[in-house]
Amino acid sequence: MSGLEFTPQDWRRIKLAGQVLGGVTGTLAGLTAISAGLLMRQAADARRIIPMAEAPPPRGDGVYGAKFGGKPITMVVLGDSSAAGYGVHRPRETPGALLATGVSRRLRRPVKLYRLAVVGAMSSGLPYQVDAALEYEPDVAVILIGGNDVTHVSARAMAVRYLGDAVRRLRANGCKVVVGTCPDIGAIQPIKPPLRWLARKWSREMAAAQTVAVVEAGGRSVSLVDLLGPVFEADPVRMFSSDHFHPSAEGYARAASVVLPTLLAVLGEDDRPALAAGEGVRSLAEAAQEAVNTAGTEVSAVKVGGRERGPAGRWAVLRRHPWFGEPRTWFGHKAPVPSGRPAAGAVGWTPADQ
Repeated sequence: MSGLEFTPQDWRRIKLAGQVLGGVTGTLAGLTAISAGLLMRQAADARRIIPMAEAPPPRGDGVYGAKFGGKPITMVVLGDSSAAGYGVHRPRETPGALLATGVSRRLRRPVKLYRLAVVGAMSSGLPYQVDAALEYEPDVAVILIGGNDVTHVSARAMAVRYLGDAVRRLRANGCKVVVGTCPDIGAIQPIKPPLRWLARKWSREMAAAQTVAVVEAGGRSVSLVDLLGPVFEADPVRMFSSDHFHPSAEGYARAASVVLPTLLAVLGEDDRPALAAGEGVRSLAEAAQEAVNTAGTEVSAVKVGGRERGPAGRWAVLRRHPWFGEPRTWFGHKAPVPSGRPAAGAVGWTPADQ
């Protein structure tokens, strides 16, 4: 675990864990060494417990909503196992298929889906996925990445740079981009405290840094951190697949429902009520930190007074939307659901409905 930088608060937590779990006493140096050893053993144990991919997930590639006619929207899905849908067994249960179905039904247009995500991929693999994606001349790309960068303790700055470059290349080729930021790795059952505490902290730091990079590069981000936290911990049997590491079909459906409103918005349909002037506007750095606290928080660039940047850097706006039919608040205001139709954020269909 060389190359990690622990804050004083991290070391206090590690020290406490060492005292509680091992009955450790003595000098601070001794506590630090033993606690660091505990973390390394936990990391090794987690890697042994967390299963390796034995078979690729179903692809789900194809045309969705062909009955609607017209020119298809070409969508590519990039990233890691969470983007590929590892843990489910039917193509219609994968995130790409869920999103393609949702977009097709809402826009009443066919969607041509290409899944290029790779199980086990880290952000360093995105350049190759983008190379492949550009061959299809995509209209929109969905990227889910970051979990493996945390579990493998990758250099965060480099991982975020790869993501920003990927978004920038796609945008330069006319492709709209939505990124689901790093999930809460601390919610994974095989990871135990104190490693869980640090995994949760690293996940949120990665997600915040990803948000800044994505918006600076011209994309929109959607926070998945909190989604894969309390909800998954509260009902792991239902939300996780049989390997206790990847989401179940219902878990992927919940994640897709959070990404769908932003995906529809970048494609030109946004029935969310207009925000009042200045509502949800922050500096990008502030918006990124706030977004990681609530699942489904979208961050995108905005101009204030005709300017893209203020004293603290680029301006950004945060938006939230109801998902799975549940009411949410937008910065203190209830989010009304348009009458006569389901909320854009609610999936409105199940993984078995295609």
